[in-house]
Amino acid sequence: MKIGDKVRFIYERGGGVVTGFRGKDIVLVESEDGFEIPMQVRECVAVDTNEYNFEKKTQAQKNKENEAKKQAQPVAAKPLPQDDDEPVVSYRPMERPEGERLNVLLAFLPMEEKSLSNTRFEAYIINDSNYRLYYTYMSAAGRSWQLRATGVLEPNSKMFIEEFGREELNDIEHVCVQLLPHKEKKPFALKPAMNIERRIDTVKFYKLHLFRENPYFDEGALIYDLVTDDKPVKEIFTDAAELQKAIMEKKRADAPKPAQQAVKTAKGNEILEVDLHINELLDTTAGMNNFEILNYQLDIVRKTIDENLKHKGKRIVFIHGKGEGVLRNAIAQELRRKYPRCYSQDASFQKYGFGATMVIIK
Repeated sequence: MKIGDKVRFIYERGGGVVTGFRGKDIVLVESEDGFEIPMQVRECVAVDTNEYNFEKKTQAQKNKENEAKKQAQPVAAKPLPQDDDEPVVSYRPMERPEGERLNVLLAFLPMEEKSLSNTRFEAYIINDSNYRLYYTYMSAAGRSWQLRATGVLEPNSKMFIEEFGREELNDIEHVCVQLLPHKEKKPFALKPAMNIERRIDTVKFYKLHLFRENPYFDEGALIYDLVTDDKPVKEIFTDAAELQKAIMEKKRADAPKPAQQAVKTAKGNEILEVDLHINELLDTTAGMNNFEILNYQLDIVRKTIDENLKHKGKRIVFIHGKGEGVLRNAIAQELRRKYPRCYSQDASFQKYGFGATMVIIK
């Protein structure tokens, strides 16, 4: 685009003739009405060049100008030596047969291994494949996301993405990496765009032995897989309320189920028998200690008496067995404390021996 060219605007109607430039990005365009309009160069396209409006130069003039340009051209500066501490991008440009499967990793390295309690950390994304990757790296911020880095990762390469301190560890507990694999100037097998969420265990940043040897760095690194052989790593995330709900449902499902024939119903004035032997009440006592078993048996006693308090004269026999007398004494104390109006005595010796107590509702 040169002075005198006719251009039109890409994103709006209109156009005109180029009359000058303002810096590298702004072109001055004179419209048909004679107004000079500043526009972004990238928002204009040349539709007609007017090279014939410029004075034609002789070959000698062109040679003279070319010679002057060569003399004025600055000498290329030698590249500065790279600081050893500066994060670098290293890669193997050649393609490998195994590189056709996508493998992507996230790595964290301490900047000062000998001072792990005070050091800052570096984060890298590793592309161990023949594919070029557009990537976006984010961290969770409540129910939203915070962008931390984005860019293009070359095949078989690793790239520094950020540096952070211990005070920022809580910010990276839940991260997400989005990937779009592709190749340039060559055919390739299509791979889907990927969205990978990972939970970062920040406690590991305090344990030096967890920063282990690896094929990607000379130093030990804490590495999380993102994609393994074309398969994104999947983790299940849930909030505290959902987790608590799931735990309670699991407890209810695992709770021992009462046996169906522990309590024998009675009609009219017949004696109601309740067998308190735990194997008659529960299918299993796995995970229960003696105190929990005793409380469960007493709960059956309380529930049975409460259900029959309205039936004056009702007789209930609680079969507890002889044993060491622990359950028998516990029932007696419960009756004295909570049901003082109920009368109790040993049940029929002939039928139950010393192993049952009869309660009469008053």
